[in-house]
Amino acid sequence: MATVTRENIGLLNDKITVKVSQEDYLPNYDKAVKQLSKTANIPGFRKGMVPAGMVKKMHGQAIFADEVLKTVEKELTGYLQNEKVEIFAQPLSLEKEAKNFDHNNPTEYNFDFEIGLKPAFEVTPLQDGKTTLSRYKIKVTSEMLDKEVENLLERGGKNEETDKVSSENDFLTVKFEESDEAGNVLEGGIQKENAIKLKQFSAPIQEQLKGKGKGDSIVFFLATSFDAAALHDILHDLGFHGHNDADAQRYFKLTIEKVEVIVKRELNEEFFKEVFPKDDVTTEEAFREKLKSEIEKYWDSESRNHLHNELFEVLVHETPIELPKEFLKRWLQQGGEKPKTAEEAEKEYPGFDHQLRWTLISDKLIRENKLDVSFDELKESARQKVMGYFGGAAAADGAEWLDSYLERLLQDEKFVDQTYREMVTQKLFDWAEQKVNVKEEEVTAEEFAKLPNKHHHHEH
Repeated sequence: MATVTRENIGLLNDKITVKVSQEDYLPNYDKAVKQLSKTANIPGFRKGMVPAGMVKKMHGQAIFADEVLKTVEKELTGYLQNEKVEIFAQPLSLEKEAKNFDHNNPTEYNFDFEIGLKPAFEVTPLQDGKTTLSRYKIKVTSEMLDKEVENLLERGGKNEETDKVSSENDFLTVKFEESDEAGNVLEGGIQKENAIKLKQFSAPIQEQLKGKGKGDSIVFFLATSFDAAALHDILHDLGFHGHNDADAQRYFKLTIEKVEVIVKRELNEEFFKEVFPKDDVTTEEAFREKLKSEIEKYWDSESRNHLHNELFEVLVHETPIELPKEFLKRWLQQGGEKPKTAEEAEKEYPGFDHQLRWTLISDKLIRENKLDVSFDELKESARQKVMGYFGGAAAADGAEWLDSYLERLLQDEKFVDQTYREMVTQKLFDWAEQKVNVKEEEVTAEEFAKLPNKHHHHEH
């Protein structure tokens, strides 16, 4: 009769030995042989009339090994379920060499496995008002509002070709040709057409370009002609995806092929309705008030995300959890689709450890506090997503079309799973936010943008 024994071999790390004898696997072996004899196609024998001895001769070794391993797996799984052992991932085999199975000589076999045990822990940062975090209030200033109005008027405007470069907002269609310092184009060098705003260049280059028109050229040194963000984008456009500083140590000849000026929209009722089609906005005052409200919503959302990211980091780094690190590193090596080296597992482990701690914490909090998402909540969230995708068109086409689309969407397991995880994680943060001290602090948008944001993504 099969036996399963267990011994501790390290922190949250046990060895399990499964011992199986002939009586455990031979009945299934004989049954599998008989089943194959009924279905096998072997020359010289009618289907269903192949002798069991012939099946054993041809396939016995493979069937035997398969049935022994199936029996071991069944005993191991049954033990873990019956004993309610909380483990990470799957047990790892400790067998260094393949077993020498011999179906002509059935015997007793021992198989050793190791398991990593999930730890017991308490989420201490949420206890007794221990944690204090800031919720930042970003004040929407008249300057911010003016800038957004100008951006909207510009985005809603149209480009018209003009003769000369005159404004930092002009769009230039240009040709970049790699050259030497004197502007001699290098044979085999980089050549690329691009559309770029004048203000993306550094101030000295802007001055060189102003007053120039179609066909005019300048020569510039790439590294000093853009700010860091614009340089990164230009390097990417030129085919340098790694953004190595050495890539920017080049001269380029720039030839203007077209100059376009943006003709902004007029600030009138037609424009108001294009920006806010669902609202009855007819005056500039009402437009600015509505726009201010939307900007406040945006910054409130950003502030909330920042708070939740800070809460995430506190929970992960300040909740004391012991982990079987050496087991988990071995699991990283062996447990995936593609085996990893010890060096690869070591390098990958910190990020894995970080996410694993969050999974343990979030699972515990969701389970213990009965945080869940009903199907009706999920369906409504999906409806709002669809409305966001298609805007007013979704409602205008009628509920029948929308309901049909939703029904198909909710049959997509990947979409449903992702939506559920997003929603239950949001519920978790909303709940956890009530368990810490939150102090409100007013800052400018510029100050908020400079705040450290250690973590940008968390999901259950």
